[in-house]
Amino acid sequence: MTAQRPALTAREVCQLLRDAALGIRALQCLDTPSASGQIMVDIEGWRLTLDLDGNHLRHCQNCQSPDGREVTFESWHRYGTDPVSLLSTWELAQIERLLAPG
Repeated sequence: MTAQRPALTAREVCQLLRDAALGIRALQCLDTPSASGQIMVDIEGWRLTLDLDGNHLRHCQNCQSPDGREVTFESWHRYGTDPVSLLSTWELAQIERLLAPG
């Protein structure tokens, strides 16, 4: 019988974004924002799909950890907390700066 891995939490993903905002972890854009405003990023093996409105980060659409755990916006929305909503104003501005083209 294999042990079930714990689900990704909004706080866990928020900490990942905080670390990227502080420069502790490297954030790499894997593409340019799509027409719908989504962009895929990598933070040291973690894959996140972020939803942008222009240059403003609205929420995290999806996150997959290096060990294969995955969570979607619908799961966070059900519990009322998206990782982006847990960021401070400064952290959010730093992430938006990292996502800005050029």
